[in-house]
Amino acid sequence: MTSPILVTGGTGTLGQLVVPRLRAAGHTVRVLSRRSRQSADGVTHVVGDLHTGVGVDAALADVEVVVHCAGSAAGDEEKARRITAATARAGVRHLVNISVVGADRIPVTGPLDRIFGYYAAQAAAERVVAAGPVPWTTLRATQFHDLILTMARGLTRLPVMPALAGFRFQPIDAAEVADRLVELALGDPSGLVPEIGGPQVRGMDELLRAYLHAAGRRRPIVPVRLPGRAARAFRAGANLAPDRPFGRRNWEDFLAERCGVAA
Repeated sequence: MTSPILVTGGTGTLGQLVVPRLRAAGHTVRVLSRRSRQSADGVTHVVGDLHTGVGVDAALADVEVVVHCAGSAAGDEEKARRITAATARAGVRHLVNISVVGADRIPVTGPLDRIFGYYAAQAAAERVVAAGPVPWTTLRATQFHDLILTMARGLTRLPVMPALAGFRFQPIDAAEVADRLVELALGDPSGLVPEIGGPQVRGMDELLRAYLHAAGRRRPIVPVRLPGRAARAFRAGANLAPDRPFGRRNWEDFLAERCGVAA
């Protein structure tokens, strides 16, 4: 019997798609969760907290591969330090990390850049993983459809929807990222692998209009120019991977499924 694969963030947007794919490939899976959850056939939920380190060492017992999906807007560097140190102590042979396209290209240095802090956090986490003693693989992906949808739904609460002028996105389906992440997890450590993006590069205003159409909503869309170095990098396409259109499912396909039920 092969050793279990540990998935951090296994109940999140990406992690909950990675887990069944690992099971379909014939592997037992251990999911690290901060709260106790019911285990199912071939999937064991263990309590552990990457913020404090409590329970992490126990969760790694007999584990050889870790898929680290526990990302958030804050604390990513510290979580990377904890999982890297714990995997080293446990003798893990492969640490697989998910990051974001643009982590190395979007400067987050001034007060106007703080809303893009996720990119700096991911860049810091990447450096921690790369500097650690455990063989690793890092995959950078563009923004998930789910994130763009959350943003669009939030903006419809306003009487006017602001669209950041010159901002383009290349949304990718989380399931397709999960496919690639599992493929990497089942292979050898490869360092920083080629980044992946969705099938289309679209302006923020285009994405919002498509959402409004799919959701049957009406709102005026007003362009807003954001200052700062990070915003300039976005307008230059630093968050895009136009030469790596890995995904096939586009924004309209995603909206047809999600907005057909609720918007």
